Amino acid sequence: MSAPRYPALYQVNTRVWLTRLSASLGRKATLDDIPDAELDRLAGMGFDWVWLLSVWQTGPAAQAISRANAGWRREFEETLPDLTDEDISGSGFAIRSYTVHRDLGGDAALARLRQRMQLRGLRLMLDFVPNHMAPDHPWVDEHPEFFVHGSEADLALSPQNYCRLQTKSGPLVLAHGRDPYFDGWPDTLQLDYGNQELQQAMIGELERIAGQCDGVRCDMAMLVLPEVFERTWGTRADLFWPQATGSVRRQHPGFVFMAEVYWDLEWTLQQQGFDFTYDKRLYDRLVEGRARPVREHLLADLDFQERSARFLENHDEPRAAATFAPAVHRAAAVITFLTPGLRFFHQGQLDGRMKRISPHLVRAPEETPDREIHEFYDRLLAVLRKPVVRNGEWQWLTCRPAWDGNGSCEAFVAHSWRGPGGERIVVAVNYAPHASQCYLDLPFPEIRDRAVRLEDALGAASYDREGNDLLERGLYLDLQAWSHHVFELEMN
Repeated sequence: MSAPRYPALYQVNTRVWLTRLSASLGRKATLDDIPDAELDRLAGMGFDWVWLLSVWQTGPAAQAISRANAGWRREFEETLPDLTDEDISGSGFAIRSYTVHRDLGGDAALARLRQRMQLRGLRLMLDFVPNHMAPDHPWVDEHPEFFVHGSEADLALSPQNYCRLQTKSGPLVLAHGRDPYFDGWPDTLQLDYGNQELQQAMIGELERIAGQCDGVRCDMAMLVLPEVFERTWGTRADLFWPQATGSVRRQHPGFVFMAEVYWDLEWTLQQQGFDFTYDKRLYDRLVEGRARPVREHLLADLDFQERSARFLENHDEPRAAATFAPAVHRAAAVITFLTPGLRFFHQGQLDGRMKRISPHLVRAPEETPDREIHEFYDRLLAVLRKPVVRNGEWQWLTCRPAWDGNGSCEAFVAHSWRGPGGERIVVAVNYAPHASQCYLDLPFPEIRDRAVRLEDALGAASYDREGNDLLERGLYLDLQAWSHHVFELEMN
């Protein structure tokens, strides 16, 4: 079966998942203990990808820093009031080795899990962290030249960005991994992309990872772009991503790259080999709560949109249920996941969980699922399983005033889908805190001289209309604040 044009991805915090499994099994769970029934459930929900967060080997150095950092610990205690040191395993992004963590069962357990996923049509995505490594990574002793070095003066002036380490080469001042706008991550060391040998070594790591999965999510991928690296470290670096993506795909055709990227550099990374890039801009505009900026964003070229990863939450963002009021949450989800691109869901989102879980933690708090949000996502995922929105053609729709002087049509975000078998869907969202009205122009000339039934796939609304009237006047909509329709059109 060929991959859909617009796939769906489910992000899982692997360590949290296995901690919960361990509690039910009464012993330490590994990847081998993930039930087939759970994989069946994810496949049945319509997911094409499962991203397993934090499977790589971490070490005691980063873990000790995570446990001792007072600011982080306060955050952890807000998530887990009964926090213990055992709950803090260290960040999954402070990687000591790109081998599967021994506590998860090692590389062999991952290979068996991947085989079980493949039998169900699920593809596996893993992490790649290009910018930094853990402070006890073997390269610190074997290749200290792979890291950004500092001076004693740098350490004195910016102790938050540098550290002194004892190595086989003697004491060294090394930089923490960072981006140009924030202090360094104290549990990491910055890799030097001005060093061509380091770039080749990282391509080698990527090639090994690519033998174990079907795609990678690349953490803060824009940090190794030459212009960003130079702005951060004052050193010019050669282009990395075109070399890296090309080299991997020569060995593994069809391998998929997804970039975490910000600062309007999404298109740049798409041009350098990424299949999908985070669409943080859409998320931010939805949080802002106004329709016009959302519409303007969705007017971008389809080439860009269909390579955007659309999300309402992930491990870095607050929970959607904690960010949006329930009606706004539903409206934002209809916009986010019924536009072109990769549909990116996060573990716990479908149950309306409220507490974000830091990637330093291996345990989640107990939360009662929100039944209404769960039922809403069940209906939305049923729509997303339809071929019309997985492989169909998307089109932006024009909303006109319902009558002279009524500007509330500006509150609508509306578009349509036409499926490979002629299926038709119209999506309309009143993304505003007030009732709104409009006439919606429909792009379906084949409904002329036909009776048309509109059935709302997410609600109880059902209307019979004449095709000629719909084409000549448009579809009249009168929606309450934050309301929506996902109409399936059938001709009688």
